[in-house]
Amino acid sequence: MRIDLHTHGKLSKNSDFSVDYFTEMVTEAKSSGLDALALTEHFNTRNFYDVYETLDRLYPYNGEYYDADGLRIFPGMEVDIYETGHILLIGQKEHILAVRAGLENYTAKGSFIPFANLLDLAEAWPLLKIGAHPFRESTPLYPLDRSLLERLDAFDLNAKDMYQYGIETCRSQVEPFAQALGKPVTAGSDTHQCLQYGSVYNAMARPCASVAELKEQILNGAYTIEISSDLPLRVKASVMLKKVMKRLAKLEGTRLQKV
Repeated sequence: MRIDLHTHGKLSKNSDFSVDYFTEMVTEAKSSGLDALALTEHFNTRNFYDVYETLDRLYPYNGEYYDADGLRIFPGMEVDIYETGHILLIGQKEHILAVRAGLENYTAKGSFIPFANLLDLAEAWPLLKIGAHPFRESTPLYPLDRSLLERLDAFDLNAKDMYQYGIETCRSQVEPFAQALGKPVTAGSDTHQCLQYGSVYNAMARPCASVAELKEQILNGAYTIEISSDLPLRVKASVMLKKVMKRLAKLEGTRLQKV
């Protein structure tokens, strides 16, 4: 099973969740060879709950994942912490929504939840907890308290960072860091735009029907990370297209205000 463990379903935090946009993302994810993905939308995105309410209308949910025309979508979210850094949480929809409800007072910049408190909250549920892009300059995790980092399940080898800093540079940072903590490394495209799918993914030893199975294979090392030879081109094209789309959306908003 090929799965991307760090994806977004919206162009940006400030955009609305669009059925047309997301169904195009699903089509491209399948075209890129993915069998599954974790939808880790930002926890403080505009109208967070609309994402899962819309998915409930679009696709059947079996208690573990949505079946999007053959693509398995595991629920999740990406959470900012007070110390600076992002944590990916992946699990059953009810558990993700329960944690999100506990974050209602921590959505604004400057008032994000402390790392220890997030771990306490997340550990009430059987979630997969991944430290996102731990060496990204804007949101580094590596300087944080080791005892807290050890409570995560894995660390993210991120396509956006591999594009920005170089594939070998990222691997030489993330892999020894995770190994020193006794943790595996997982792959995530961090895509907000469909062209980035397939740039990097996890090839699991067997299909996973639940997050528990997914977590078990990751902790047992029953997978490989596959990095596309055209990762730089995929991510560059995605970044450029995202900028154009955001500019167009801004111009359209300005036009509507003048009407």
